[in-house]
Amino acid sequence: MVRVHVETYGCTRNKADAEMMEAILASAGYDLAETPEGADYVVVNTCAVKDPTEKHMRGRIKELLNAGKRVIVTGCLPHVNPDVIDSRVSGILGVKSIDRIAEVISVAERGGKLVSVEGWRERGIDKLELPRLWKNGVAFVVPISEGCLNACTYCATRFARGVLKSYKPELVVRWVKEALARGYREIQLSSEDTGCYGFDIGTNLAELLDEITAIEGEFRVRVGMMNPNHILKFLDELVDVYSDEKVYRFLHLPVQSGDDEVLKRMGRTYTVEQFEEIVRTFRKKVRDLNLNTDIIVGFPGETDEAFRNTVSLVERVRPDKINVSRYSPRPGTIAARWKQLPGWKVKERSRELHRLRLAIAYEINRAYVGKSVEVLVHGRGKKGGTEGRTFNYKEIILDSGEPGDLVDVRVSWAGSTYLRGTVLG
Repeated sequence: MVRVHVETYGCTRNKADAEMMEAILASAGYDLAETPEGADYVVVNTCAVKDPTEKHMRGRIKELLNAGKRVIVTGCLPHVNPDVIDSRVSGILGVKSIDRIAEVISVAERGGKLVSVEGWRERGIDKLELPRLWKNGVAFVVPISEGCLNACTYCATRFARGVLKSYKPELVVRWVKEALARGYREIQLSSEDTGCYGFDIGTNLAELLDEITAIEGEFRVRVGMMNPNHILKFLDELVDVYSDEKVYRFLHLPVQSGDDEVLKRMGRTYTVEQFEEIVRTFRKKVRDLNLNTDIIVGFPGETDEAFRNTVSLVERVRPDKINVSRYSPRPGTIAARWKQLPGWKVKERSRELHRLRLAIAYEINRAYVGKSVEVLVHGRGKKGGTEGRTFNYKEIILDSGEPGDLVDVRVSWAGSTYLRGTVLG
């Protein structure tokens, strides 16, 4: 019996793709190994969004090959930078070819090497029609679309995922219902950009959320990242649906820069003021909103003044969490051809922004100490104890609780990145 282990990296979208591949492999008669050590083949479902991530992927593939494993490479790396993939791998699949995972291993077993990295124009499979491997857990990822409608000058992910392909609402709802019937309590809606969901099929994210929240049962929905330029088109409608208790009061809204000129160079089709307008509208109507944003520092052309504008924006808006990234050029992107900033300056700016974001996050989280909050228990936490998520998706470590339970918790401690609390009653 050939044993296969699927090892996945990157976004929740990749996690869903991995579960689809596992289901296909199992139905084809392959034995799924829990660890790479117990496998004949290791499928490395890669991420290539940043240069450091790509280097880690390359190192991991080499490590597995040197350990005698036969490796299949999938995910974004085959699209973004195929030349760096070790020639010793046994097969390569693009993100639109994951339905061929059993075939690529069958070919490898016969001594061949299948390489299938079709683009979105040539191969547009509907992944919600593929099977999924059901696992024990509280959270279930439901992809709602693939690709996006943006043309950011720094992004290589669009080379892999292509333009927007929204999945039919009835298929999304069917998967949500199936997950709830199997005991999952949290639905994570995933996409490269949930904000443009449905634009290609005559609907939008707010309408999809209306259908999902109408499903009977006690569960929570976490909405994935959405870009500002798209949700401006249906902002009031979206904010209204966030009033439903089934939707986490969590907004992942990447701004990337606090300077309009840098945003233009990035190809981001919104202004700083429009970003702030969205935040104001959400905070006015959604109490205790957990605002997450992304910022890239050191983008080509980012002057000292532009960076200071970003710092000023952070001080005004005070997000609960900021994902700070140092700009790294990605192959094939427009920005990679521009003059790059000195590495020392990028590191300096990154450190300053990192210190600021931790200070703000701590001040916000400290206000939760002593309060009673509703928490969905997830299970054993990485930091010890039992992990859960508050009503607005803040991570909290508990002293007790069974996975899937909704419990009232008294917050007893706060740090910059998570809370601690005691279950009441």
